Amino acid sequence: MKYSNRFTLLILFLFSGLAVLAQENVDTAAFRKIRNAEMSNSHIPWIAHNLTDVVGPRLTNSAGYFRGANWAASTLKGWGLSNAALEPWGEYGRGWDVDQFSISMTAPYLQSIIGYAAPWSSNTNGEIKAPVTVLTYKTLDPNYISQHAADFKGKIVYLAGNSKKIEDDFKPFSTRLTDSELRKLPDTYMISRTLIDSYIKILSAQNQLLQQLKTDGALALITANGRDGTVAVQAFNGYKVGWPAGLPEAVISEVDGLKIQRLIASGHQVEIALNIKGHFSTGDVQGYNVVAEIPGSDPGLKAQVVMLGGHLDSWTAGTGATDNGAGCIVMMEAVRLLDSLHLQPKRTIRIALWGGEEEGLLGSYGYVKKHFGNAETGTFTPEQAKISAYFNLDNGTGKIRGIYAQGNTAAKAIFEQWFALFHDLGAQTVTLSNTGSTDHLSFDWVGIPGFQFVQDPLDYETKTHHTNMDTYDYLQIDDMKQAAIIVASFVYQSANRPEQLPRKPLVKEKFVFDGL
Repeated sequence: MKYSNRFTLLILFLFSGLAVLAQENVDTAAFRKIRNAEMSNSHIPWIAHNLTDVVGPRLTNSAGYFRGANWAASTLKGWGLSNAALEPWGEYGRGWDVDQFSISMTAPYLQSIIGYAAPWSSNTNGEIKAPVTVLTYKTLDPNYISQHAADFKGKIVYLAGNSKKIEDDFKPFSTRLTDSELRKLPDTYMISRTLIDSYIKILSAQNQLLQQLKTDGALALITANGRDGTVAVQAFNGYKVGWPAGLPEAVISEVDGLKIQRLIASGHQVEIALNIKGHFSTGDVQGYNVVAEIPGSDPGLKAQVVMLGGHLDSWTAGTGATDNGAGCIVMMEAVRLLDSLHLQPKRTIRIALWGGEEEGLLGSYGYVKKHFGNAETGTFTPEQAKISAYFNLDNGTGKIRGIYAQGNTAAKAIFEQWFALFHDLGAQTVTLSNTGSTDHLSFDWVGIPGFQFVQDPLDYETKTHHTNMDTYDYLQIDDMKQAAIIVASFVYQSANRPEQLPRKPLVKEKFVFDGL
């Protein structure tokens, strides 16, 4: 029988594709062992309880952060991992812990307010009671402040946003990704140095204006946000040594903030009672990550490393459960599974729980700079060539639905084969899209294959991200079990491949995020 040239080429293409697929020898037996072990004896609830309820919030360099870091290192060591320790990555700055906080409206009537001290806030030196004056972002400029300096003296300043009402309740808090959404995952723009510098300048100028309010005699600053009593509590300055002390600062719910605005707009004087007492820690200004290893078993490959991680630090209003306790919990469970099953990976597996992520990926970037090289100069260490891959989990508590291949075409083809065993768990999407703002970028910047898993969003962005609702109760334990199975399998398969995972062409890094 004769074949046309086009048909012959098609046959050759199909068989060449099958040859590529055959090269990836997936250890299905190990995958099955990992899945069975997790479903029959998961430690995730226990890890989650200790890292959230017991440890509490974990602002970098706070007492809570070191409680969490020491507990994690001790736990990893107790499971049998090697070299479990807190490793310094460079200078970070001051820790901060709140000792006392209260806020209420005392006029025109007494009522409690949902609120929290802003991280690194100054103290009120006891409870203060003072009338409230409103300042908007539109009037936050030097001319307005200088012209109205007398209006701020002896007042608590409420810096009002643009919201006039609470967001409609018709939008659901929690969602999962549909098949069509998974097929159209956006390619996130990589954070640029120019953008970061511009943002820092804006924040610096804004901070100088707020310093002027203090000079003019303002007593405290209040901002508001959120929906249905949910409050996002974060800060963008204050941790660096030598940073000037600002006003005592609290963040309240949008519900309370809008009421205060309406009362003042209708001619009623509002008075607030506020007490903030916290303390700074300056004895050790180094930043720390938690690092531990499962040593490789192959004499020729054990010097090579597969890494996995999430960020240990959190904000202060909740207990950092979904951001990013969930990622740390899953990664800890993944290495526990691998170690307990005695699977003996050929390459070394290294877990890292990062500090300083919330201030700009500081812990992972400091670690990468220390061990692997400088993304800004393109100068790398010999150790950089020995890292096969880094896997990250930091988008809440939702199950894994796939992985961002970050433009790595060769890795995409490999991951698709691995995910074939997890279609029944709802995970199969491998997208070439980039995703930003997580610690995998620190590795991607220096030419190491760094990957973030695709996760169901659930209520991460709508309720728990950086808020007072970021607690154990919003963890989806079954989703995290699924994630631990997939992470452990991917890490083990990476550690046992004949070759390291392929790298994409290196581009000199122009997009560096070094904090605010």
